[in-house]
Amino acid sequence: MDLNFNKNEDHNKLLLSNLRHKFAKVKLGGGEQRIQKLHSEGKMTARERIDYLLDKGNSIEIGGFVGEGMYAEFGGCPSGGVVVKIGYIKGKQCIVVANDATVKAGAWFPITAKKNLRAQEIAMENRLPIIYLVDSAGVFLPLQDEIFPDKEHFGRIFRNNALMSSMGITQISAVMGSCVAGGAYLPIMSDEAIIVDKTASIFLAGSYLVKAAIGESIDNETLGGATTHCEISGVTDYKAKDDKDALDKIKNIVDKIGDYDKAGFSRIKAVKPALDEKEIYGILPKARNEQYDMMEIIHRLVDDSEFEAYKEGYGQTIITGYARIDGWAVGIVANQRKVVKTKTGEMQFGGVIYSDSADKATRFIANCNQKKIPLVFLQDVTGFMVGSKSEHGGIIKDGAKMVNAVSNSVVPKFTIIIGNSYGAGNYAMCGKAYDPRLIVAWPSAELAVMGGTQAAKVLAQIEASSLKAKGEIVDEAKEKQLFDKIKARYDEQTSPYYAASRLWTDAIIDPLNTRTWISMGIEAANHSPIEKKFNLGVIQV
Repeated sequence: MDLNFNKNEDHNKLLLSNLRHKFAKVKLGGGEQRIQKLHSEGKMTARERIDYLLDKGNSIEIGGFVGEGMYAEFGGCPSGGVVVKIGYIKGKQCIVVANDATVKAGAWFPITAKKNLRAQEIAMENRLPIIYLVDSAGVFLPLQDEIFPDKEHFGRIFRNNALMSSMGITQISAVMGSCVAGGAYLPIMSDEAIIVDKTASIFLAGSYLVKAAIGESIDNETLGGATTHCEISGVTDYKAKDDKDALDKIKNIVDKIGDYDKAGFSRIKAVKPALDEKEIYGILPKARNEQYDMMEIIHRLVDDSEFEAYKEGYGQTIITGYARIDGWAVGIVANQRKVVKTKTGEMQFGGVIYSDSADKATRFIANCNQKKIPLVFLQDVTGFMVGSKSEHGGIIKDGAKMVNAVSNSVVPKFTIIIGNSYGAGNYAMCGKAYDPRLIVAWPSAELAVMGGTQAAKVLAQIEASSLKAKGEIVDEAKEKQLFDKIKARYDEQTSPYYAASRLWTDAIIDPLNTRTWISMGIEAANHSPIEKKFNLGVIQV
């Protein structure tokens, strides 16, 4: 291995170490003291509940870094106050949503609602059984105006409960703590509801509010405890003696669920890549503007390192072709980051989408839809090519065709942001707006309208011009100060953690976990037969 490989490897392993350190902190939720308080009440934490519920083995966490750096004035909201994982219960793939009572007693922040809606979206797209482990004080009142009335706010969750019921998607709730006000509808709109004796309660209004509203004096246990709802109101279906008993009941219910209709995606016995996956750390460059061969990454992600290239010599700044990942057949669309030479001798910049590469990708996406092959997008893109030659050649038209194909694709799509994800390149390569079933980033990822240096130069020039117009002296030192300040702010916003905190991506992952995410994602998608036909609609040829 050369010196550059070693430098890249050290840099990427440092990014990975930082990821693990940050996630270890996130997993503590509201902190050790609040965890101990839960334990003293005889309750498990959200993560302990999920770990007990899921079979040992593979699982993936959605939105682990949601809320990162947000709501500092309220003490933060680690993981958005809710833990979401896809895993297996008695061998059946499910998605589990658990309120984290160590974070503001499980109260719902605006980002909490967004994360819950994402979990429901995954369940609905893939027809996955969804399990809710409820322990929440309800809406976080200081931010009620950002969570209550709009289309993508709290009420949408109950609407989704109703839709999933009509779709035949199994929903099971276990009330394991507080469940108040509007939140009380979630477990009761599920197929079956379990409540833990003495530590859980369900009511539209607690005892203090009841006293204030109608003058009735009553304690919370009598008002809405397990005995009340299992023996008097009939609101819940099962009474559990403690958390583990409730989780065991869920396991027993899931164990009886019948098989599902499959989409029928091709899968054979899985084979590990023939090339060493760990070499990815040394191949991926330290700087985001450096060249590398994306095929070297692909060969370390796919089974037996086998890849059947489609139109290999045409449109070379996008790689397209067929492979298998953990046995599943996939069509891969990847940005090529090295400078390539066309047949005419023209040099094309790596990571840029040209007309010919957009045309190739469009055709390949159509082929995968025809053959019912899931699509995997590997993003490291700086955008579409600009300039008179590209404009006269119809780059906007060819780019629109690619975006059209991505938008209308009916096979499941999965997006891995490896490096740059800039501007319209993010869209064409199936960014969040284009409904990938799962979208994850490597620690090396950057998401923005354009690169930090370019953006900072433009913004610094604008600000300098504004200051000069006001009569201020802007010398070289002042220009550098403006540039550095704007660049630092812009770099923070392009960070994968900034994107993950806002759920623009589902997770930041170790590159070596990429195969697991794609495999589990396709397995989930296989629960939902394709009912639509691929149709590009009206496009300009």
